[in-house]
Amino acid sequence: MKTAAERAYHDAEWGRPQHDDRVLFEMLILEGAQAGLSWSTILAKRDGYRRAFDGFDAKKIAAYTEADRERLMADAGIVRNRLKINATIVNAQAYLRLCEEHGSLDAWLWRHVGGQPVVNHWTEMKQIPARTELSDTISKALAKRGFKFVGSTIIYAYLQAVCVVNDHLIGCAARGR
Repeated sequence: MKTAAERAYHDAEWGRPQHDDRVLFEMLILEGAQAGLSWSTILAKRDGYRRAFDGFDAKKIAAYTEADRERLMADAGIVRNRLKINATIVNAQAYLRLCEEHGSLDAWLWRHVGGQPVVNHWTEMKQIPARTELSDTISKALAKRGFKFVGSTIIYAYLQAVCVVNDHLIGCAARGR
């Protein structure tokens, strides 16, 4: 059963085409932070992440020092996992390089699907895959660029969240929004 926060997130955000680079970066970080945890845990800490990571300002995060890492390790508002914290900093640096080369994460990401979401036609949750050829391709490309916590399963969840892949079930009220 979904919590009220999870329902609100699903109904208002999840599976909606996203083109705002700050939000795309935030969701990439949050999906990586979820690894091994439930989405409800990350969703409950989302405001803590926004506060702790300067509103997901990649330029600020990319310049974090060892003192910032220690500050983050002491912050109960986020998942205090050194690997995930370090990955966020590394990912901010990789994100900035990607944007320098391609203009934006939005441009780079959406070119993989010709600018339009892949719309699946699932009728049951059990039909939805954990990863696909598309998530494999994007995962490998991000890892090659130095991103961390971007395995294919994490990336598939990310693609669903930002609606590069529309996996709302047929009959879901949020499907066509």
